[in-house]
Amino acid sequence: MDPRKVSELKAFVQLCGQNPSVLHLPELDFLRTWLTGMGATIPPPSTKGAPSSCPRVKMSLHLIDDEGVIEPDTDEPQEMGDFENLEVTDEMMDQANEKKMEAIAALGEGELQKSLELFTEAIKLNPCLAILYAKRACVYVKMQKPNAAVRDCNRAIDINPDSAQPYKWRGMAHRMLGNWEEAARDLATACKLDYDDDASMMLKEVQPKANKIIEHRRKYERKREEREIRERQERVKKAREEHTRAQREQEARQQAGGTPGGFPGFPGGAPPFGMPGLGDLLNDPELLMAMKDPEVMAAFQDVAQNPANITKYQNNPKIMALISKLSTKFGGAQA
Repeated sequence: MDPRKVSELKAFVQLCGQNPSVLHLPELDFLRTWLTGMGATIPPPSTKGAPSSCPRVKMSLHLIDDEGVIEPDTDEPQEMGDFENLEVTDEMMDQANEKKMEAIAALGEGELQKSLELFTEAIKLNPCLAILYAKRACVYVKMQKPNAAVRDCNRAIDINPDSAQPYKWRGMAHRMLGNWEEAARDLATACKLDYDDDASMMLKEVQPKANKIIEHRRKYERKREEREIRERQERVKKAREEHTRAQREQEARQQAGGTPGGFPGFPGGAPPFGMPGLGDLLNDPELLMAMKDPEVMAAFQDVAQNPANITKYQNNPKIMALISKLSTKFGGAQA
């Protein structure tokens, strides 16, 4: 693995250890689902030490009534069955169905523990049947064990994502945990797949709370985007100012290099070959025309930096003719 990514993951895990409320950020819904599915227990949102940028915690503190939210259960993960490798026979299916009917009857009588045990026996016999996990999740919800219910619903959805029951009971479990957005999303999915009065009633309760969280996050995101836009505009403004200042300095240097007594294009405006000034040069059209030639100017700059470089142009008639004329005109160094 990339060492940098491992280091970042380690830092994130340390952050979660110091402040578990981070795990309740909406964008980490996938992580919570995976952790609970693996049997982990996630502490409830804390009102202390919460990140200042955590919309969920802010809403929980100021705008959302958390009545009915309970502490998460911390039981060991329940029996899930080996639905990937176990070969289920017709006899096992029949036995699982009998256990399921007994469990439903016990549930109707309010015997939750008995119902739970019977559903677990049915799952061991036929772990490929999604409805068994959904039914056991129902029992867990009634026993106020939402984390266990979420685990069962996750398994049921893995087996059959088109079944409404696991979404209903997972939505109920999320409501018990105060996960308003997740609850609204699951309950809405359940009603879409197969309308249910209980799911619809619960959805009417949790949807306004979920909407408040969503709106709060949108405001937070808008403020963050506006801040980023202002910072970007400020950076552009500073860059333009720097560019303008650099242009002005460049223009000033160019003007200084072209004043009388200077020699345009040469370092420090100093004329080559010890020329005392440019007055006579400016009055000589032939010289002025020659100095507009880029090749001539490049040669003069080269020679101005190091007069010995004149030997490089001995075979260039155009440049040597001009140098000869300048030498004659100003009595400077000979070619």
